[in-house]
Amino acid sequence: MAGQSDQLVKPGSGRGLLDVYGDRFLLKLLVRKEIKVRYRGSVLGLLWSYVKPLVQFLIYFVALGVFLNLQRGTPNYAIYLFAGIVLVNFFTECLSNATRSIVDNRDLIRKIYLPRELFPVATVWVSAAHFLPQLLVLVGACLVVGWTPTVFQLAAAVLIFLMVAVLATGLGLIFGAANVYFRDSENIVDMIVMVVTWASPVLYVWTMVENVMGSWFWVYQLNPMTVAVEVFHWAFWEPTLKPEQVIDTIPPGLLTLWLPIAMLISLALLFLGQLTFRRLAVHFAQEL
Repeated sequence: MAGQSDQLVKPGSGRGLLDVYGDRFLLKLLVRKEIKVRYRGSVLGLLWSYVKPLVQFLIYFVALGVFLNLQRGTPNYAIYLFAGIVLVNFFTECLSNATRSIVDNRDLIRKIYLPRELFPVATVWVSAAHFLPQLLVLVGACLVVGWTPTVFQLAAAVLIFLMVAVLATGLGLIFGAANVYFRDSENIVDMIVMVVTWASPVLYVWTMVENVMGSWFWVYQLNPMTVAVEVFHWAFWEPTLKPEQVIDTIPPGLLTLWLPIAMLISLALLFLGQLTFRRLAVHFAQEL
């Protein structure tokens, strides 16, 4: 009996994210559940992972690339545009679903105790499953136009994926916990999702921002998603260009200064998210 009592853990006093990845079986079950629920009654199912970004890409390409003629000054603008859309969509889907994950699973949280972090983390994994098909389309399009990346560029792309996942998890933990107490959190996240595409060089090149902001350009670079999109362009878009076209494709200090700063900010937000989530999670069942 004494041995059994030593194993009892007070609800809300676990190891947080460490418990999530320590119990990967539960995480896999939640990921499968999320995917099944999302596509229940859907004809296309996972094919929506291709359809939605494709429609979004066509709208932006026609409106900006054709009508506003941005493709004239940006070689391989279609690749440039789609690379940014794919990465930003991954982030926005992670953040939106993680924010709603606790409230959407209120019935399960009321009935049993399990690491609450499982729910926002599971949504990030589901978003990663949607990200992979889009990434394959991007790689295929890059290969068609002569994509020749280096090992460092491929490694940078993997690093950026992990960084964005960490950033989205941290923010998802913060807003997911806050949403239990204040439903306004969902509206705040909706505004962030709406702005993030325009706050990062997805539809335009970074030099346009530098020309406008001048000495204040560093403020723009403090956004981790700005750095993430720029590195993604360096990994996927730049290797499709001819040598004479590789001029000002990435900002100065992107890999040596801004990428480490973006990684530190992402890790700091993950730490803050875990701390906030653990403090608020104690009363989730009562509030829900």
